[in-house]
Amino acid sequence: MLGSAGAGQQTLLRGSEPDETRLVAVGCDTFLGSLGVNTHVDQGYSPQSYIQPLRYLGVRNIRDSRRNLSGLVMLHAQTGVRVDLLGSEVVEMTDAADTLARAGALLSIEGPNEPNNFPVTYQGQQGGGPTGSWTAVAQLQMDLYSAVKNNPELGTYPVFQVSEGGAETKNVGLQFLTIPTAAGTLLSDGTGFADYANVHNYVSGVRGGYGDNQAWQAADPTLNARWDGLYGNYGSTWKRHFRGYSSAQLEALPRVTTETGWDAATLDDERTQGVILVNTYLAQFKRGWRYTFIYQLGEGEGGGGNQGLFHQDWTPKLAANYIHNLTSILADNTPVASPGRLDYSIANARDTVHDLLLQKSDGAFELVVWGEQVTGDSNIVVNLGATYTEVKIYDATSGISPVRTLTNADSVVLKINDHAMIVEIR
Repeated sequence: MLGSAGAGQQTLLRGSEPDETRLVAVGCDTFLGSLGVNTHVDQGYSPQSYIQPLRYLGVRNIRDSRRNLSGLVMLHAQTGVRVDLLGSEVVEMTDAADTLARAGALLSIEGPNEPNNFPVTYQGQQGGGPTGSWTAVAQLQMDLYSAVKNNPELGTYPVFQVSEGGAETKNVGLQFLTIPTAAGTLLSDGTGFADYANVHNYVSGVRGGYGDNQAWQAADPTLNARWDGLYGNYGSTWKRHFRGYSSAQLEALPRVTTETGWDAATLDDERTQGVILVNTYLAQFKRGWRYTFIYQLGEGEGGGGNQGLFHQDWTPKLAANYIHNLTSILADNTPVASPGRLDYSIANARDTVHDLLLQKSDGAFELVVWGEQVTGDSNIVVNLGATYTEVKIYDATSGISPVRTLTNADSVVLKINDHAMIVEIR
């Protein structure tokens, strides 16, 4: 329009290309902790209206700004969500962040939102816009980062970089988290801006369209294509092509997505919106994004078109239902200190089939297998590596009850197309 980097990154297995890293699970609590959504309490919308939708959705984080802090604190108390606090000030932002932190409601602090579209004024200087100087933007972000890290109450909280830094008109260095030596930027080497890179890689893409591997490609940290991704903001800036990180560095770069979404322009498009947004949460986590925020919770807010997960009367769209199903099936509030290993493999998988191994604190494995195949099906076999007493299969588009239950099973046959299935192994 956050945690440690790469916590969810695993490498996709092709049946003939074993990779030991993917056999070690990630805690369900860690995955669920990566899920977020944009809200608009700051813009005057009622925080009370968000309580039931957030409880139903099951995401853990919201992105909003500092006006009506009491409303944000109330939402944390009622739903457990924490706030990525967005803003374009320094003193006001740190004061607001301190208030949220004392209430246990703070997730992170984020710099200016899309200065190319929403210019900022800092210390009497305007920054951003399509042609203006970005020096003021960089100085604001630098000062915000310093203020947070030098604040004894806030120093441990992550700071997210400016969004759409790839639009900088002069090489002020916003394509870096910390400007490296001999970078040739206008701000000095060693200038620190943020702990996490921040992009708005809308899964719909900057030119629209719906094709195979839509979410998977949008989440690719090195792909230079029609998604406004990590490469175009931190590898080679999309407006003036200022040099940033190498592809190898981008793969390891701590990163978040604070806006992504899909516009369901008609009722018939609700299913597409639903399956692709579930795929987006999964693909982002699998490919190393620490937090992902969907734009947006409610229809008709913040100029979001038909991107809301709920209708204007707060009835859930299919996207809200599918996300609710996913978070309900995987529900777990306890971190897994030492996730286990499952010696599984997948046979007959196309490159549109992806998998993510999770584990609950009670020991159950949750193997999420999702397809990004727009038409047709892929029939695959998941070999479990051993015989298990009970295996349940869930469909994220069907509900929160198993669609099949197997006993004494050592493999599972799945028909995969455009959405997520969950294989629960006990």
